[in-house]
Formats: sequence, structure tokens, C-alpha cells
Amino acid sequence: MVYVLSVVLVVFLALGGLLWSQQRMLLYHPDPTRVAPAAVGLKSVEEVVIEAPDGVAIISWYGRALPGQPTILYFHGNGSNLAGRAGRVGEYMAKGRGIMMMSYRGYSGSGGKPTEGDNFADARRAYDWLRAEGVAADDIILYGESLGSGVAVKLATEVPVGGIILDAPFTSIADVGTRIYPYLPVRTFLFDCYDNRSRIGDIRAPLLIVHGDRDELIPIEMGRELYRKASEPKEFAAITGGGHNDHYLFGSYDVIQAWMDVRFPARGGRDVAEDASAVGGAE
Repeated sequence: MVYVLSVVLVVFLALGGLLWSQQRMLLYHPDPTRVAPAAVGLKSVEEVVIEAPDGVAIISWYGRALPGQPTILYFHGNGSNLAGRAGRVGEYMAKGRGIMMMSYRGYSGSGGKPTEGDNFADARRAYDWLRAEGVAADDIILYGESLGSGVAVKLATEVPVGGIILDAPFTSIADVGTRIYPYLPVRTFLFDCYDNRSRIGDIRAPLLIVHGDRDELIPIEMGRELYRKASEPKEFAAITGGGHNDHYLFGSYDVIQAWMDVRFPARGGRDVAEDASAVGGAE
């Protein structure tokens, strides 16, 4: 019995050590492929390179808003690249919204490797870049998709914005990790926590949370908890039938566009997109 327990302990410690050393490889799934916006049909979107103080180049896509329309500062999920979200860019620009979609380090041709601290710092640089371009703070809507919800929430506690949209957000990465590895002390060795639970109450901008009710990766209960802890004004949209990556097939675009129409009323929009792209995008 002692031998068996010793073997179990060794295996447990070995597995824990492996997860500790490789945790960022498990958390982030970058596609480093750099693709020009025009190559995926986004002719009015330009590539923007933001230089970080440490010399790392952050690749982003920028499409200008029509007069009177907001600009979405978009922080994507943990997989794929900017090109995998071309449909999302086209969907919002079809209504005249502007969009600035920043890639994390290691994604889409950006240098370096992603970490929570660097993602936060680079997000602030992207925000400052928009402000320097003349985009008013009240005309910026932060958009956090899955992993990006952690980036958007923190930035929203630090800078003035016109609104924030959280797409399939989690309470914290520690909570997600504990669900996946319930037999390991995830909370004790986690580097990147993205603790939305502790920050969501500090947001003062109008908030929309969108979550598929069949999301098996980040359960909708996490989105509901964030909604309960958030300050007004706030809205929650449960997308019936939607999973983690496919809720746009079940009406989430309509919900998000309608919310922006209310927040930016009577400002018009275009019915036909200059950039015709398939609607959708990978997580």
C-alpha cells in the first residue's frame, strides 16, 4: 500500500510540475501567421504595427468608423489569428462601426510570447493609439472575446470608454482551470489569472454580456455571475442554442448591433458592407 501511495504521489507531483512549467502553452494557442487584411477581403482595413518599449511589434487591424459611429477595440480569444476573425470585422464594419483588433504577442505576426502582463500593457497601447488617432474615449467600445474578456475588463477599470461588450467571459482563469483539472492545485501555481470576478464591479461604462447557453468551455453561469457583480447600466443576453464559438449562428450579432444602436442612437450606418466577408470567426 505504501508503495502504491508513493507511486501515486510521484505521478501527481510530476503531472503538477509539467502543468506548472507548460501552463502558458496550455492557456494560449497562437497562430503566428501574418495575413494582410486585403487578402481576406477587408479592403478598407489597414494593418497597424504598434511598437512596445521592449522592441516587440504588435500587429493590429484597423478600420475607421463612419462619422458618428463608435470604434470597437477588440481583444480576441486564445486561438487562431486575426484572419480567423475577418468575418467579425466585416460584420461590424457593415454597419459603419470602426474596429481596432489587436493581436497578442505570438499571434498574427506579433513578436514575443503572450503573458497576462504584456497583454494588459499592449491593450493600453492600442487604446492610446486610437486616442492619438482622434477617436474620442466615449466613442470607444471595448470588446472582450473569451480570453479577451480578461483584457477588456481590466482596461475598462483604467480608462474612460463608451461601453464594454463581454463575449463568453469567465470569472477567472483559475476557475476555468479548476474545472478542467479538479484534482490539481491550479490556483496555487497559476501565472496568468485574468481575475474578472474581482474587477467587474469597478467598471462604470455601460456593459453588455453575451453568452451561449450551451457553452461547454466557459459555462454561462460564469457570465451570469459577472453580470450580478457588475454595476449598472448592464445587460445580459443568453443566446439560446449557442456554444462557445458559434453563438453568432444563433443571433448574437443582432443582439450586439442592437445594443450599439441604442448606445449610439440615430447615427446612421450603411446597409451594404464595402468589405464583403463571411460572418463568423474562430475562437
